[in-house]
Amino acid sequence: MVTIKEATAKDFKIIQEIAHKTWPDVYGEILSAVQLDYMLKSFYSEEALRDNVVNKGHHFILAFEEDFCLGFASFQHDYLDEKVTRLHKIYLLPEAQAKGAGKQLVDAVINYAKQSGSNVISLNVNRFNKALTFYQKLGFEIVGEEDIELEHGYLMEDYKMEKQL
Repeated sequence: MVTIKEATAKDFKIIQEIAHKTWPDVYGEILSAVQLDYMLKSFYSEEALRDNVVNKGHHFILAFEEDFCLGFASFQHDYLDEKVTRLHKIYLLPEAQAKGAGKQLVDAVINYAKQSGSNVISLNVNRFNKALTFYQKLGFEIVGEEDIELEHGYLMEDYKMEKQL
């Protein structure tokens, strides 16, 4: 049985480990190894995670099966000062995918969003990411495209997706 718990700063190491295990599987065919390494260091350093929580209002939740962490999600309420909850990250270990834990993480975010008064959940997903169909099955719809330039000329080519609550 999968249980969802709120993460604290003590859980940053678990979040980092999951990111480092999942990103090569998720993005290995999409991004170069150099870009993958750069993005992991940029998004999952202790400083970046702390900044997300302390300064940007992100919340992290973890999915556990007994004492084993399967994955995590992060989200932010009142995104862009609107009644929107932004799903920033959701990653499951490769061996934990397609077993329902991802849906349980999204369902938990939906519950938190409703409690905060949000009307919509929004997210970005890489246009070449296989997770696109996962989001569509959960009722998210593509509402646009967004290209985000990073340092070193790296580019994130995303779909913008939303789910009405």
